[in-house]
Amino acid sequence: MSRLDDTFARLRAEGRTGLVTYVTAGDPDLARSADILVALDSAGADVLEVGVPFSDPLADGPVIQRASERALRQGTTLSGVLQLVADLRPRLRAPVVLFSYVNPIVRKGLDAFACDAAAAGVDGVLALDLPADEAGELRDDLRRHDIDTIFLLSPTSTTRRIRQAAALGRGFLYGVSRLGVTGAGARLADTARPLVKRIREESDLPIAVGFGVSTPDHVREIGTFADAAVVGSALVSAIETSAGRDGIPARMSELVRWLKGVDGR
Repeated sequence: MSRLDDTFARLRAEGRTGLVTYVTAGDPDLARSADILVALDSAGADVLEVGVPFSDPLADGPVIQRASERALRQGTTLSGVLQLVADLRPRLRAPVVLFSYVNPIVRKGLDAFACDAAAAGVDGVLALDLPADEAGELRDDLRRHDIDTIFLLSPTSTTRRIRQAAALGRGFLYGVSRLGVTGAGARLADTARPLVKRIREESDLPIAVGFGVSTPDHVREIGTFADAAVVGSALVSAIETSAGRDGIPARMSELVRWLKGVDGR
């Protein structure tokens, strides 16, 4: 079993809702990204999503777009992100999922990317703009290196697309709670629960729900119908606005504990 399989099996056995945290690597810089990921892991994040900054992040709202811009100004590259994961892997408990647009992966070369990701200790890869029916080659390269391929599914995904993602995917499926781009929301979208129901009818893979998830109430609500909640923009926004950048890791730890309901904020 992969680390992702082990994690979701443990969550189910314990009756807990998983917390998947997303941050953009290189924001505010790679050195502090390392501290942030260690803090998220130590505070109890169940899966760490590490974003590869990209110049044209079509699925991301303004908060994560600005994070990518900051990271790119620092010279962050896909190779640099893989090296970051490699350096941290011995210190991290949680599985690491690389969250990227497909262009940097194609530019590096699919097999070269899969080989380097495996060497770095990456557990899963989600290529945001790569649909399941075009993902066979990348999935095969990743599978040869025991890396899970994870797919996005949205409220407009057809049954055929859901079946393709379920057949090719491993680790978990990522359910987009609403149409549009990433960003924190005041309430969970009404489309989240019906989407998960449709996915459940076609797959027994764990399901994580993201986009617009930003509070403990959101996490608890998602736990009534899915396996995990994904929080990204709320964390990235805290990185952007934290006064005194040296305090960012402590702020990340505080937010994880708050989202998991461990203590107050």
